[in-house]
Parts: sequence; structure tokens; C-alpha cells
Amino acid sequence: MELVTVDIGGTHARFTIATIGDDGAITLGEPATLKTNEHASFETAWEHFAEISGRPLPRALALAVAGPVGGELIRFTNNPWVILPDQLPERLGVDKVTIVNDFGAVGHAVARASKEHFQHLTGPDTPLPASGTITIVGPGTGLGVAHVWRDGNGFYHVQATEGGHLDFAPLDAVEDAILARLRQRHRRVSVERVVAGPAIVDIYETLAALEQRPVLHTDDRTIWTRGTAGEDTLMAAAIDRFCLSLGSAAGDLALAQGGSAVVIAGGLGLRIKDTILSSGFAERFRAKGRFESLMASLPVKLITHPQPGLLGAAAAFQKEHA
Repeated sequence: MELVTVDIGGTHARFTIATIGDDGAITLGEPATLKTNEHASFETAWEHFAEISGRPLPRALALAVAGPVGGELIRFTNNPWVILPDQLPERLGVDKVTIVNDFGAVGHAVARASKEHFQHLTGPDTPLPASGTITIVGPGTGLGVAHVWRDGNGFYHVQATEGGHLDFAPLDAVEDAILARLRQRHRRVSVERVVAGPAIVDIYETLAALEQRPVLHTDDRTIWTRGTAGEDTLMAAAIDRFCLSLGSAAGDLALAQGGSAVVIAGGLGLRIKDTILSSGFAERFRAKGRFESLMASLPVKLITHPQPGLLGAAAAFQKEHA
């Protein structure tokens, strides 16, 4: 069968037509990426995608959204769209609809993606286990956290969580300084305040203060761009420090969830994969005291599928309507 699968974030909405084969395999068509600020609503973006497709759209929809689902109304943090789930069948002319949180969709993608869509980061260089819990950590605008439980016989269950809001636990004097800086603005500092894209600003400014350098007040995009390109040594050091904290957080979450493997997800993870490999990420992931040998036994991967949100939304639809 065919369905339209959509992944909506704050800046972009990605559309494609997916096919679910008789064997259950999911095939994605060529995706179309539309800017949300160029469309008044999801419905007008849908119409634009129909024009691009040049054909009647399938009467089934799988939708991943960057926000809470399950209510009567879906709002987005960084775009003005509002979606009324109960009205989608009539407004779009579809018969079946599945709506999942965007990081829940990533969980489905982790469960369904083939092994060539995972890059090894640390731990045993083995495939993801067919049974047990896979912890998923995705640094982006925030810190997405989910887990997938598999029974070894093909059944799996995805659970999106709010694990990004656990307390941040510093491990050295530099992280003590980052925490002190953040405590000036936040009574409680969650791990998301340190391990998410915008957090690179506070990390960079803390390092500048420690070295008694003038602080170049800039935005996170500039730091990520110049730091990953090696154009600024302090910005590059901030990204290395980010990877250390990401390793610590991923290890903490795996311990909390009883993970038998960990997957790092999200566009930011892909962008800094080389830095993750060359940084102290692996050592920080394992640094759990009496459980260091346990942590060393867990494979840690980076999902490299080009459209995990679209794949995951389609997989969620298949699971709901199979």
C-alpha cells in the first residue's frame, strides 16, 4: 500500500510517498522539503506537495510532529501551524491517520533501519541486539530521549520519554564552571541545558571565561559552524567539551533504562560524528564507577539514515494499522 509520510519540525516539513510492501518492507520516495514559514498551514503545504507530486495523493497519512501528541490540538514551538487531528481526514481527504512525536518516529526508525544505516561509535562493534532495550539519545534544539524494546522475534515497542530533563551531573572542574554559569539563570539545570544545540553558547562562554579571554557574544549556529571547520580553536574546544557531556548523558540514560545498546540520533549527531569519534565521548560513556565494565559491553551507534523521521512515521503507521 501507499501512504503520505510527513515529518514536521520548526523550520521544515518533509513530505514523501512511502510504499509498504507485501513483505512489510518500507520504501520511501524522493522527499520534498518545504519551509514552514512559506506556507500558511499544514493544509496549504499538503496542497503544494500534491502539486509537486503531480498525482493524486494516497488516502493514508503518517505524521511525525515536533511536539506533544494525543490532544485535540497540536501546536509547534517554532512555526505558526496548528493541526487539529480529528479534522485531518476531512480536510486532506484521507481515510487513515497515524500521528507520532518526532522522537517517537526516530525510535521506530531505529527499530526498522537496516544495519548499513548505523555507524559504530564505541563498545563492541556488533549489530544492535535483536532483544532487549535500545536507548536513543538525540541532541538537537533540545535533547530527545526514547527507548525501543525488542523481544527477539520481530515485535518491538517504542517509548518516547522526557529524559532530557534529568539533572545535569558535572564530572570535572570545567563542568562545575558550566553548571555555575547556568545556575545564574536557572534554579534547576537539566542535562538538556548542556547537551543540546543551543547549549554550545554557554559552553563556549564558560571556556572563554576560564581562559580569561574576551567573550565573543555570538549565536550557536556560528559556534557549530566555525568550531567544526576548525576556524576557531576555542569554539572547537567547546564542541569537544559538548561531546564529553553527551557521552556522560548517554551512559546515564542507558543505565537508567537498562539499555543493552545505545543509538545517537539527530542531525547534530551526524554533523559532529568525526568529533565524537576523536573526543573523549567513549571514555565518558564508560565512566560509571562500579559499572564501567557493563558500559564497555554496550555497542553505541549513530543512525545515519537520511530520513529517519519519514521512515519512522511510516513504520508507526504500519504498526498501528497492520
